[in-house]
Amino acid sequence: MVTPVNTSDRLKHLRELMASAKYNIGAYVVPSEDAHQSEYVAACDERRPFISGFDGSAGCAVVTADQASMFTDGRYFLQARQQMDDNWTLMKWGIAGVPSWQEYVTDHLPAGTRVGIDPTLITAEQGAKLREALQAKSGDLVAISDNLVDAVWGSARPVRPEDPAFVLDVKYAGETHSDKIARVREQLERDNVRGLVVTALDELAWLFNLRGSDIDFNPVFFAYAVVTSDTVTLYMNEAKLTDTVRKHLDGILVQPYENIFGELSAMSVGLAESEGRLLVGKTASWALVEALGESNVKVDSSPIVLLKALKNATELAGMRKCHERDGAAMANYFGWLEHELLHNGGNLKLSECDVADKLEELRREQDLCVGLSFSTISSVGANGAIIHYSPQRGSESLLDTSKMYLCDSGGQYLDGTTDVTRTYHFGEPTRWERECFTRVLKGHIALDMAVFPNGTSGFVLDPLARLPLWEIGLDFRHGTGHGVGSFLNVHEGPQGVGVRKHYADVGFRPGMTITNEPGYYQDGDFGIRIENTCVVVKTDTKFDYTNGNGYLTFEPVTMVPIQKKLILEELFTDRERQWLNAYHQTVWDRVSGRLDKSGLGYEWLKRETAPM
Repeated sequence: MVTPVNTSDRLKHLRELMASAKYNIGAYVVPSEDAHQSEYVAACDERRPFISGFDGSAGCAVVTADQASMFTDGRYFLQARQQMDDNWTLMKWGIAGVPSWQEYVTDHLPAGTRVGIDPTLITAEQGAKLREALQAKSGDLVAISDNLVDAVWGSARPVRPEDPAFVLDVKYAGETHSDKIARVREQLERDNVRGLVVTALDELAWLFNLRGSDIDFNPVFFAYAVVTSDTVTLYMNEAKLTDTVRKHLDGILVQPYENIFGELSAMSVGLAESEGRLLVGKTASWALVEALGESNVKVDSSPIVLLKALKNATELAGMRKCHERDGAAMANYFGWLEHELLHNGGNLKLSECDVADKLEELRREQDLCVGLSFSTISSVGANGAIIHYSPQRGSESLLDTSKMYLCDSGGQYLDGTTDVTRTYHFGEPTRWERECFTRVLKGHIALDMAVFPNGTSGFVLDPLARLPLWEIGLDFRHGTGHGVGSFLNVHEGPQGVGVRKHYADVGFRPGMTITNEPGYYQDGDFGIRIENTCVVVKTDTKFDYTNGNGYLTFEPVTMVPIQKKLILEELFTDRERQWLNAYHQTVWDRVSGRLDKSGLGYEWLKRETAPM
């Protein structure tokens, strides 16, 4: 049972600061993100979890003199409700009639309200829109450089990590950082800008062929960079620079991380005089754009976003190979887990944390494994309905062969990143569980088999994964797919499959990666999700209505069987059965040779990949 954090004293202290003469604000916004708009943040940047108790990866807190509101999406409704105390009101993004946090502060607070925020934690575009909307109602968005949650947190706040960075060998990256910088400069010349300010941590890691460990599960490091036609400056603290990294960065000027804002302010004078502009990505902070001066800045998508998303041949080969090794770890895991539950007394004794730790142990045995790509979602029964559930020691559930088990996990390998979800039942599933599972699988197969014109967006393809659920009035409250980095963040844009508006603006191209992960979640009972990581590849068609643009499809690189016992065969078509048999044959061909023939994993894989 989860015990909510008592936030009464924390909110009291925050409200005292808000009401003080120094700040004099009627509302304070606490976003999830850090100064780089990272989805997952370091412990020192977990301000929203600290002030609210809710630690899901997405959400925004708004605190007024008498209200504390938490805005989050459907992945976290159950988790937020469990983790927050009675001081907080849960605002369910995406539900009809529930405002976004931006709409809440502009339309639901009294006219004239001064709303405070740390300007490093909101993008320049968001800040400008919000300020305009508030000023139209005699209010204002106030930039408060002293983060008020940090003041409440005090000396208990974790220190910022300063672990050394390390070089990613070109045999894994597939391209030198010098060549990457040259490609970025070509794009800057086409865009007629003087340079690029790089703020996103995964973009920095990709550009310089460096990796780090400043954020759990994400091999990134804290830095900024400025790339111009003739100079490259990396803002990165001394502690991160090993001799190997210094040699790797030969010819690149390295400055302390904290210098970025002063340096940009100094550059703004020259830019204004020459009427030149620097490009900053859409995730650049309000504070950073203010330092440069709005007239000196072009805010647009960073060219690195697309360059990074289009994997080169080396990265694609690495993604396929690391998923084969990951598949071997998963086979060993499920072979072990089934044996423990059914034959070794593990039922109602092994906990969600116990088995998640075992999976991590088996993953780390694989060649080139560096660690996990996110905290394992090991969830039994009702916990599976909490979409991004993460078990915690002391409050986790015991595995039960009478209940569904959902496992969403992934690994970081030097040659790629994995993300896979499987749902299994080690006892006798009910007919309803089998129907729900089958409909999720039908949606998964429909999306996997899709053939579509080059440039088609994931917004267009999303209904394919939902139609079998829609037929009986069911759905799921999360996106259907996201890009995956190459030994980088497990969530990578700009591509995705889902109903988010920006997915409509990004078309699929060969070399992109995408997950295929429809699900269904019955609150208080079970959760189902089936997820493969895929590569976008060209495919031949009988005709070509695109006049040479061509057609694409998805190639699954995840190599883990899908449980046949959960399939309600009367709902399954011959074509779907053929797909499953072909997929399982591929899994067997690519993974079986990596397993000990006398081991539990080999026997499990052999049985689970047998034709349906």
